[in-house]
Amino acid sequence: MEKINSPIVKKIKYDKKEIDKIDSSFSNLKDNNYILSYPTVYIVDDKNKHQDQYSVYVGETTDIKRRSLEHLKEDSDPNNFWQKTENSPTSEMYIIGHDHFNKSLTLDIENKLIHYMSSVNNVTLDNGRTNPQSDYYTEDELDAIFSKIWNKLREDNKELFPLERVIRDSAIFKSSPFHKLTSEQLNAKDEIMMKIEEAINRNKEKQLILINGSAGTGKTVLLSSIFFELENESKHDDNKILEGSTNYLLVNHDQQLKVYEKIAEKLGLNKDKSVVSKPTSFINHHSPDNKVDVVLIDEAHLLWTQGKQSYQGENQLQDIIDRAKVVVAVYDENQILSREQYMDSEDMLRLVLEASLEGNYIKLHNQMRINANKQTVQWIRGLIDKKTVFNIPEDDKYDLKIFKDPQSMYKAIKEKSANLDNGISRLLATFDWKFIKGKHPDDEQYWNVKVGDFSLPWNLQLPKPRNKKVNYKDLSWAEQDHTIDEVGSTFTIQGFDLNYAAVIIGPSVKLRDGKLFFDKSASFNSKVTQRRTYKNQKIDVSTDLLKNELNVLLTRGVNGLYIYAVDEELQKELLKAQKGDI
Repeated sequence: MEKINSPIVKKIKYDKKEIDKIDSSFSNLKDNNYILSYPTVYIVDDKNKHQDQYSVYVGETTDIKRRSLEHLKEDSDPNNFWQKTENSPTSEMYIIGHDHFNKSLTLDIENKLIHYMSSVNNVTLDNGRTNPQSDYYTEDELDAIFSKIWNKLREDNKELFPLERVIRDSAIFKSSPFHKLTSEQLNAKDEIMMKIEEAINRNKEKQLILINGSAGTGKTVLLSSIFFELENESKHDDNKILEGSTNYLLVNHDQQLKVYEKIAEKLGLNKDKSVVSKPTSFINHHSPDNKVDVVLIDEAHLLWTQGKQSYQGENQLQDIIDRAKVVVAVYDENQILSREQYMDSEDMLRLVLEASLEGNYIKLHNQMRINANKQTVQWIRGLIDKKTVFNIPEDDKYDLKIFKDPQSMYKAIKEKSANLDNGISRLLATFDWKFIKGKHPDDEQYWNVKVGDFSLPWNLQLPKPRNKKVNYKDLSWAEQDHTIDEVGSTFTIQGFDLNYAAVIIGPSVKLRDGKLFFDKSASFNSKVTQRRTYKNQKIDVSTDLLKNELNVLLTRGVNGLYIYAVDEELQKELLKAQKGDI
């Protein structure tokens, strides 16, 4: 690739007077034609000094002066973004040019800026839609040019434009609807949108679309993208089918719910707070007699299939289907973690067959989380699925390491976390040490994970640091700095990824006769160990659920996985595997 030049980034006050002067202001600028004659990208922002919040709009155009004046004429409403921004003393506009800009590249730069800006904590985005591009001549330069643009913007305002790595580490960024979808995701999205429009247009009801994919196949990003498009289409009159449609996004996971609520807030989708909620709340507030149009369910494997104190029904999925014309549910049966969510293979197969017969079953295959070669992924899957320890393959992309003790593993993961270039890294464990939510132990300050002399608190216990600039309630467990000194569980880390994950495999996972054995007597997870009443029978599903627990923990690491096993036989076998001695 030829040397890529630096971008031209100019800032002006955002008002009609300054915009009218753009031609003369930039006439003496070297390479002014890249601003005045080439396609450009622009960012308009206004800071609310009382709240330290920014309102931001990102756009692209082939004529920056004409487009800017058009914005000011779009709406005379004084509460409109453009009118408020023009009349604000703190508003400004960044105009970005580059000698390699063409229409497709500027559209992708615009999309990427929208993705980044929507992930900055103190930014509310005013954009409506994006237009990601497929193959084009300078596509291979996108990332390099974008980084140069971002760094130049940071030179002017580090608060509005944080470090790239900080943004990429945020849970909002990772779940954002503005990701550029893969061809597999795009095909799935097009098919689902077509199915939704067909169902609404023909007034079909109780339509279930199933999206199946293992951990790391991009289910959440796909669902987020579909929800954002549905909400946009519902507010515009150019799609008569979806205009005015009622759309809801549900997830039965506290940490993931935080992320979706924050995304909805940033994109202005939370005027009706209930559009993003937990399944039980949706069921309680909607009647089968007044169906909504579309319900999207993330982590649908976490839906309850039996009643409990907060949910009086018998099957959350069926209750949601009864209240919607179309339900789109993404799931992975290998991430079911509680007896209350258990569904046997016969019932799961029936759901899949029914969806398949309607052409409503989609399978995602491409693994996008674990940045490893095929052999390393197969090693992880072999441990989980085949319950067998194989020799650990060489892999210069992925750091897979077995530790001799938990203390040294904890030290290594802290070092990874301290180096900001490595991104977020955390210590995790199987639920094999006591923890009672809402209570404190009698003889210690915290519920701890203990192995020999090693002891560290379980998640969500340490006091949050007093930092007025950090709103901890909006952050997932792993995003909070102090949680490097806690041990995460499946209940806090499911649905998220880490750059490096260190996993203590507790005594519920043993090696006997060369195979993994799941010992429920060593687990403290009552949602796994207690028997389940299913089809009028008491059944023990602990083996399946403990296997799923291990699956969730071992598939969190993007660039590395560290392991220590408490069971002596398993630990010895893992250390042998690291040496290639099996």
